[in-house]
Amino acid sequence: MKLFFHKVTNWEYWPFQVLYFPIYFLWAYYAVKAKSIFFFNASNPKIKNGGFIMESKKQIYDLLPRKHYPKTILIKENLDLKDIVNLLAEKQIYFPLIAKPDIGLRGSGVKKIKTVSELKNYAEKANFDFLLQDLIGFQKEAGIFYVRSPLQKNGKITGIVSKEFLIVTGNGKSTIEDLIKQNPRFELQLQVLKAEYGEHLQQILPQDETLNLVPFGNHARGAKFLDASHWITEQLTKTINEVADQIPGFYFGRFDIMYNTFEELERGENFQIVELNGAASEPTHIYDPKHSVWFAWKELARHITYMYEISAENHKKGVPYLDFKTGIREYKLHLAQNNKITNF
Repeated sequence: MKLFFHKVTNWEYWPFQVLYFPIYFLWAYYAVKAKSIFFFNASNPKIKNGGFIMESKKQIYDLLPRKHYPKTILIKENLDLKDIVNLLAEKQIYFPLIAKPDIGLRGSGVKKIKTVSELKNYAEKANFDFLLQDLIGFQKEAGIFYVRSPLQKNGKITGIVSKEFLIVTGNGKSTIEDLIKQNPRFELQLQVLKAEYGEHLQQILPQDETLNLVPFGNHARGAKFLDASHWITEQLTKTINEVADQIPGFYFGRFDIMYNTFEELERGENFQIVELNGAASEPTHIYDPKHSVWFAWKELARHITYMYEISAENHKKGVPYLDFKTGIREYKLHLAQNNKITNF
């Protein structure tokens, strides 16, 4: 009941369909204007479906400047473990590493893999293509939302989110599970953490020792999102523009970035792109607990308006919208893929 009350009284945990309900009407308005429900296809012409549904993360990585993302290999479903290990050796990717679905959903199926045995379990369970990546060494993560009109050379940053990982701090007395239960945000992840860590959660964490239970900044996996839009500076905008300018056909989306210090990130030093998200990107700074749901609706509306305007301009330049039949087929594939990953 405690967790249920926490979810009800904190809108950031509301179901997607509930949070987005008012936005559906704005989407319908733009769909009528575009004469296409699937106008998002034209927002990022080089990304499948604009990055809204069924886009391959590997194909997106291939668009990025090579120095700005971790070494990554695509593993096809049912590939033999020996072949997977050989690919890792060939690409010089070592344990621990990150495994995640090539076509993903809000962090589902993303795991830190520490041994060949864990890799074997992941590969045998995965009924989808997945990626294996170098574990990024930087400790901080931010999401930077970027938009650029096709009529302009440079774009702008419209919001930044900083992320606090699911980290517990020991007191020399409590088990890791007890420490998790002290924070409702963390306790909501307890069943998933039990499945992943098992009896390890019954260990007592020494005084002041910290443990990062989910080493990536995903809201659905317990990370706390904080609005860091005040970090937007002319220099940071210049840096992100320089990166975005090297990505063919990219106009709308969110860079999820791991970095060392903000000052270095601002200068374009010591950072790597965890993922680039396209038309389905959320302005995740809305999930800062200090913000009201009214703020969230305003920001969602602002960003969907950006997406429509970019799509309309690209459409004028000859980029097609997704036709209805194809769009429905892609949406059905999206639902099937989501079902695979959420049940993983």
